[in-house]
Amino acid sequence: MKPAYKKNQDLLSEIKNADESSEKFHLWWLGQSGFLIKWCQDYILLDPYLSDSLTDKYSLTDKPHIRITEQTLNPKDLDFVSIATSSHNHTDHLDDQTLLAINKSSQGLRLILPKANVQFATERLGKDSGIELIGIKENESIKIGNFTINGIAAAHNQVERDEEGYPIYMGFIVQFGNWAVYHSGDTLWHDQLTDSLLNWSIDVAIVPINGNDPSRRVAGNLNGTEAATLSKAINAKIAIPHHFDMFEFNTASPDEFTKACESLKQPFCVLQNGQGWSSATLK
Repeated sequence: MKPAYKKNQDLLSEIKNADESSEKFHLWWLGQSGFLIKWCQDYILLDPYLSDSLTDKYSLTDKPHIRITEQTLNPKDLDFVSIATSSHNHTDHLDDQTLLAINKSSQGLRLILPKANVQFATERLGKDSGIELIGIKENESIKIGNFTINGIAAAHNQVERDEEGYPIYMGFIVQFGNWAVYHSGDTLWHDQLTDSLLNWSIDVAIVPINGNDPSRRVAGNLNGTEAATLSKAINAKIAIPHHFDMFEFNTASPDEFTKACESLKQPFCVLQNGQGWSSATLK
């Protein structure tokens, strides 16, 4: 198993001591599609998966979820986080073990998720979880604290909707200060995606690179070239890949992404699990 770049108390110390100037922000990749953003003294946690729930669940099946990289943080230590997102219902994006542990420590966690998924999340987390579920619609903005979260449809593998027309899979644009960060959730390219994102001035595009290969039971994500091309098409100031280096059966080398970004002259940064990035590096 690969060691995390930083983990546990070393990583927590870095997060808490990161510069709190309003002129910059920081983010850390916590594994899979999970990122923590810090701006001033505010935090938002995007699609965290900080447990071994999938490894345990599938350990005796024909699709084992064997972890590649060490877990970066114990979710109970995230008592300073009160806002999180879940882009869709898959466990690596809606993990009850992670979210309940955070809420037990922080008391009052608010979870932003597709409106179509609120009932499912209520059942997974428990009606008495104490977590406030805030459903968001497509092209809707919700302000929570100093963050504004905007919902856009995602295709995993298609843009699926519930009976009321609300998307089941979504991406989020998180705005704060003068910044805008796009977190894709799980998605392929679809007809509305580029136009939706061009409505915003995206500073950071957080995009998946593990691809779409049903023969490996891997479905519904951009590959490295597509992730780089989307980032370029939406004029992202920097692209950061996700959805790799977690499970043996569902990963990818970032080399394809890196080469495509270099060819397109798309600025990028490939992080390791537990590694941070600061907007101070933007030109």
